[in-house]
Amino acid sequence: MSKKTKKIVILTEVELRKTISRLTCEIIEKVKNLDNLLLVGIPTRGINLAEVLEKELFCMTGLKIKKGIIDPTFYRDDQNRVGTRLIRATDIPTPIEKQEILLIDDVIYTGRTIRAAMDSLYSWGRPQRVMLLVMVDRGHRELPIQPDFCGKKVPTSKNESISVRLKNIDNEEGVFLD
Repeated sequence: MSKKTKKIVILTEVELRKTISRLTCEIIEKVKNLDNLLLVGIPTRGINLAEVLEKELFCMTGLKIKKGIIDPTFYRDDQNRVGTRLIRATDIPTPIEKQEILLIDDVIYTGRTIRAAMDSLYSWGRPQRVMLLVMVDRGHRELPIQPDFCGKKVPTSKNESISVRLKNIDNEEGVFLD
C-alpha cells in the first residue's frame, strides 16, 4: 500500500502568472537588444515556459522573439542515475553566434541539466552570452551554476520534489512541493 503524500502549493495559478509577468519585465530590463535574444527551452516544461515567455514578451514589447529547444540528454554525465526519457529534437532556428541565449527550465536542483544543456548548446556555436531562467531554485547545487532570472527560491530536502504544472501539459497550473 503506497503512502499518500500531500501536495503543498508553492505558487497558485494566479501567483505563477504574476511571477511570469515579473520575470518578463526583468528580461526586458536586463537584455538591451531583444532582437538579439533567443529563448531556448529545456524539455519538458522549459519548452512550454519558453512559449509562455515568448507570448508575454510580445504582449509587453510588440516584438516577436525567436525561440528554440535544446535537449541535453546525451550530454548528461549522470544518465545512469537519472535514466532517460523520450528525446525531444533539438531545434535552434537561427545561427547562435552573436545571439544572447536565454536557457529556460522549470526547476534547478544540482545544476547538471543546465551544464549538459550548455554543452549541447556550444556544439551549435558560440553565443554572445548565455543566461538562465528558472521558475524554481530548490538549492542543493553540485555545480557552480546560478540562474540570472528566478521565479522563486524554495529550500527543499533532497527527498522532496518540486513540480511546475502547466495547463497545456498537466490540466492544472501552479508550483507544488511533493
